[in-house]
Amino acid sequence: MKIKAENLLQSLLTNKYSIFWISGDEPLLVQESADLVRKHYRDTGFEEREIYNADSDFDFDRFTNSVNNLSLFSAKKIFELRLDKTTGKSGSSEKLMLGQEEKSAIDSFIEAGNPDFSLIITSLKLDKSLLSSKWIKEYDHLIGLVQVWPIDRDGLIKWLSKKLNASKISADREVLQLLSERVEGNLLAANQEVEKLKLLANLESNSRVNLSTKTIMQVVADNSRFDAYDLVDAALIGDSIRCQKIISSLKDEGAHPLLILSALTKELRGLIKMIDKKESGQRVNSILQTNRIFFHRKQAVTNALQRLSSREVWRMLDKARIIDKAIKGAALRNPWDEINFLTLELSGYRVFQ
Repeated sequence: MKIKAENLLQSLLTNKYSIFWISGDEPLLVQESADLVRKHYRDTGFEEREIYNADSDFDFDRFTNSVNNLSLFSAKKIFELRLDKTTGKSGSSEKLMLGQEEKSAIDSFIEAGNPDFSLIITSLKLDKSLLSSKWIKEYDHLIGLVQVWPIDRDGLIKWLSKKLNASKISADREVLQLLSERVEGNLLAANQEVEKLKLLANLESNSRVNLSTKTIMQVVADNSRFDAYDLVDAALIGDSIRCQKIISSLKDEGAHPLLILSALTKELRGLIKMIDKKESGQRVNSILQTNRIFFHRKQAVTNALQRLSSREVWRMLDKARIIDKAIKGAALRNPWDEINFLTLELSGYRVFQ
């Protein structure tokens, strides 16, 4: 059964599953969910723990033999199966490659049915074909499947607030906003900065400290990290200021403008199809569902559908064609400037050139 990460604690309290499979592209969030499951099992008497890092050279017989090793005096045990084999790049991220060996290992744990054993599986994001497969559906009632998604800007502010509060550090909305801007797109850096702030606070056991914007400016490095898809979503949502920041960051990092243009063009072509359906009378929610727009992108795409016409998008696609020529040296224009203008227009600003 699929479980939202924010509902994981509640699901643990029901004691319904002996297997939790946590998957996602953000290692820190996967680790946090796994820590929560691990703590739950320890609190309920699971004293021993065995970890198996299942990379391409892993011998799954080790795991299977241990799972089937019964003893009259064995303690409750947590097994951790960390699946590391990937398919390589798919779109903007890697995905899990699940072969017969991995499936057989999980089958063996389930078939053993030992109430004194629990299993925590961690992996990269699961492919749609695996999620819809007969094999995974067969175990829907046995496996708690936690799909961890990257945190958006609002989610990052909430996450930072929770982290700081747990460390006895108070921060108002302005401070949290500034901190999130400095670490956006880089959750590991965000966690490191929180740890740094904890050390700087040098707190005694019962004290709290108020974090100021001045402190953030002085001690927190600018660790924001973006890709072309962050730029696309910022433009769709209408945040032109953030678009400028992302373009500047990508340019400084040496990103090739053709990759940025490719992401923008792909999104514009997808928008044309959706806008045509909207203009023919189809409801936006139905359009989003038909085109499989994931929940973390729904707000951005909905914003674009509500304010753009097909004529405007076709005009932007024509500009994208000119930018492509400029990148390839067939037009006397600065590609980065033109990309800037294009994203401004996609954000909702009419650019006159």
